[in-house]
Parts: sequence; structure tokens; C-alpha cells
Amino acid sequence: MTQLSQGNKRRSSRIPGFYQRPLPDRVALIAQWAGLDANEQATLLGITGLNATQADQMIENVIGVFGLPMGVAINFLINGKDYLIPMVVEEPSVVAACSFAAKLVRSGGGFTAVSDDPIMIGQIQVLDVDNVYAAAGRVWDIRNQLLEAANDPTLTIVKQGGGARDIELRPIPESPVGPMLIVHLLYDVRDAMGANAVNTACERIAPLIQEAARGRVNLRILSNLTDRRKVKVSCTIPADIMATDQLPGSQVIRSIVEAAAFAEVDPYRAATHNKGVLNGMDAVCIATGNDWRALEAGAHAYAARSGCYRSLTRWTEDDSGSLRGEMEAPLAVGTVGGATRVHPTARVAMKILGVKSARELAEVIGAVGLAQNLAAIRALATEGIQRGHMNLHARQLAIAAGASGEMVAEVVERMIAEQNIRLERAKEIVAEMRPTQK
Repeated sequence: MTQLSQGNKRRSSRIPGFYQRPLPDRVALIAQWAGLDANEQATLLGITGLNATQADQMIENVIGVFGLPMGVAINFLINGKDYLIPMVVEEPSVVAACSFAAKLVRSGGGFTAVSDDPIMIGQIQVLDVDNVYAAAGRVWDIRNQLLEAANDPTLTIVKQGGGARDIELRPIPESPVGPMLIVHLLYDVRDAMGANAVNTACERIAPLIQEAARGRVNLRILSNLTDRRKVKVSCTIPADIMATDQLPGSQVIRSIVEAAAFAEVDPYRAATHNKGVLNGMDAVCIATGNDWRALEAGAHAYAARSGCYRSLTRWTEDDSGSLRGEMEAPLAVGTVGGATRVHPTARVAMKILGVKSARELAEVIGAVGLAQNLAAIRALATEGIQRGHMNLHARQLAIAAGASGEMVAEVVERMIAEQNIRLERAKEIVAEMRPTQK
């Protein structure tokens, strides 16, 4: 029996040699894990899935569909629960790096993740007011009326316990177009990402705000800086687990802490550091049909909230000499609505994940972000990022040069042995291996 065949009581995401198994075997293991039927397995294999007719209903001016690789990150233990995590990404090394980092973290007890209530912020912009502070006072006087208007009892989210929670006022006395009052609507969106619900609520209360403020309402739109909807993830890894063949764990940890400090004080390094975090988080967002552009916007804005762009993660050495990692970031994702329910592969990805709420999904995505950051910063601080990355990149070059099947591995092996990983060399090797065409 494999780890996946032991039922829900003891199933484990720790699957040694998973990457070495043939593709059909990997899909069979995932199907066993998630209880996928034949159609869902066919979707994973690209036999079925999103077609042009379905795509034509999703966006405008459709001319076809575009495929990306979907992998699964293994070894993840989050809040005591095992996960296999679907990731959609075209960049080599991301899935492997996340899985490796999760294995390290697993040795220290896994990831701990907590998340805020799913509160989104809607913004109503009011212009042409006589005095922004007096206008703010008049809007505050009708706060209860605004909340009641936003909480239409016929709305699904309100029926499920969500809805408007509060009103905030942000008077801005000076701007390029004069004074303006910004009204924030704090709205609990439950298991949705929430854009449509928040925008609808803003539209509903805008006339009341305009009348009370005695001004003119312009924009009514949600904010993607979802700093009321954050996820916090942490992990601890013993020093002996961090050791490499060349370096003791204590030295590896010291190098990681030094590298992390670089990202905390320098925006040029922080941008690349955070890109690594988002390599992981975006891949899960795409796989589950969530809005990865919204995630990126919120993460980068949050990283710059102090006035200087900084890292989203923090790595330190604790009193026992272990490596301690932490991340805090806004993370607005949903398990209902949008492409999450429309895209057939996203539905399969959600079934593999097995999350029960948007908050749980956010916690999983946050753990993947911290894992990807750990893998990248560990590689940078020890062997350098290029060694592992270029080895995987060699596969892409081999395929681009025309290699297929077993030929791919041989082309990759020769390029690595020669330390000459270039497309031109891949083409030369392929030409040497193929019989002369008459």
C-alpha cells in the first residue's frame, strides 16, 4: 500500500521518488488521493479540459486556448494537515523547489498558518465637497443607514453570514484635483474573492454618501490592497536539517539570515526576493482559477507600506540555533465563483487540494510562498541559484532543439557534463544523435 491508499486518517503528502514516476503513474496517485473520476483524470492529462467554446464564454475575442504545465508540490504539512498542492507555472525549478523546501520544513513540524476574516475594502471617492472634514462628519452620521443598505438580505453572501461590517472615512484635503473624501466600506465576502460583491455594495450606497457629503461621487471600486485580509505563515527548521554536503547547518542558516537582511534594507534585492515568494503563490492561484494579478498588486503594495519597498518574509536564527521563517501578506482568494468554478482544470485542482474555505486556501498559498522563498534563498546562499535552475533549463533547451522521448535526457546529460547549456549546443547534439536525413 502507498501512503495515498491508507485513507484520510494517515495519508501523507510525503511521496519519495514522485518525480521519477512516469506521468500516468503520477496522475493515478493524484487520482487516488483526491478521488478523481475518469473524466477528471482526462482533464489533468489534457485529453479533455477547457475548450475554445468554453473559453469563448469566459473572455472576449477568443481565438483559442493556451496551455501551461500543471505540477503538484508534495511534502506539505500545514497546521498538521497534509496537502498535495497543484501549481501552474512555466518556469523550471519552481515546483521542485517548493517540494524540497516543504520537506525541510516538515522535519521541523511543518508550517503554521493563520488568516484574518475575509474582509475586503470598497472605496467610494467623493469630490466637490465644501469641507472634507465636515463632509466626513455628515457621512458618519448615516453610518448605520449605509451598513443597512449594503446588507441586502436577499444577497447570497449576506445569507451566508457575510456582508458590510463597518465604514471608515479618509479625508484628503489636497490632491491634484482638489480635496476629496474617501469612504471605505469594510465587507466580509466569506468564501468568495469578493470583487463583484464589494463593487455592487459600493454602487448601492454611493447615492446615500453623495447626498450626505453634499458632493459628487466618482469612483466606486474595491481595493486590491487587502490589508484586512492577511495571512501569516511561519516555520522552524533545525540546523542539522539545513546542512549541505559542503556546509554545516549553522553556516547555511547564517548565510540565509544575512541574505534575508539584504532584502529587508534594499528595494532592488527585495523586488527579486518577493518575486520568488510570488513564484509559488501565483502558481497556486492560477491552478485554482484565482486572480493572481490581484494577489501581486496587493503583495507589492503591502511590501511598500512603510514608504520603502521591503521583503515580505523574515528569516532569523532562534535561541536554539534553528532557522525561523515568517511571512505576512494580504491574500484575497476564493473557493466559489469566477474561474474557480468555470474552468474544468481549476475544479480538479480544487478537488486535489481539498480545502474547505477561502481562508484555508489562503493559508495554503501563503505556505507555498514561504516555501518557495526558502528554497530560493537557500540556493542563493549556498551553491548559487544557477546550478539547479540551469539543469532544469537544459530540458527546455533540449526540447526546443527538437529532442523528444529518451533523447531529451541524453541531450541534457551531455550539456551538463560539458557545462555548455545553450540552445545552439542542444541543436548540435540533436543533429549528431539523429540519422542523416536522405
